[in-house]
This record gives sequence, C-alpha cells and structure tokens, in this order.
Amino acid sequence: MVRLIFELSMPSNNSWNGKWSGEEQKYTVAKNVTDKKAANLKDYYTYNFGDGWIAGVSIREAKPRERATNKFCGYSWMIDSILAHNEIRA
Repeated sequence: MVRLIFELSMPSNNSWNGKWSGEEQKYTVAKNVTDKKAANLKDYYTYNFGDGWIAGVSIREAKPRERATNKFCGYSWMIDSILAHNEIRA
C-alpha cells in the first residue's frame, strides 16, 4: 500500500479578479492505494467545467507523518473518479 496526497487547485478561473475564494486555503486528502494503482496514476489531472473554470488535482506520495487537511472544497468526487477511471469524469 502507498499513501498518496491529493491536492486541489484552480489554475484557471473566470472570476472578476482572477482569484478564487479558496486560493489561500490548502485542500488535501490522503488515500491509501495499492502499489499497482499508484503506479498507473499520473502526477496531475485537470477538469474543465466549461465556464472558464479549470480544477487541477496533483498527486504525490505522502511524506512520513504528513497530515492532510481533509478538505477538498466539495470536489472529493474528483478523487473518486481518478481512482476509478484514471481521469476526472463528470
């Protein structure tokens, strides 16, 4: 088993000031996955909402004793999709 950290970002958005309200927060979730599953994952995934907003999910191996924030701004479905389909599906 490998402990992975998933981190959410919004590299592109359609807000009036070019920022998103959660920009100053850290959104990370830790998941344990098999070595085989981890080997098949990419380091970074994106999802285009179609309205100017694009979400990014980066994946890395957790450092020893690293804690996740366990917040993902309502987008934990993206992690589930990555693990199930190796892509973010709506």
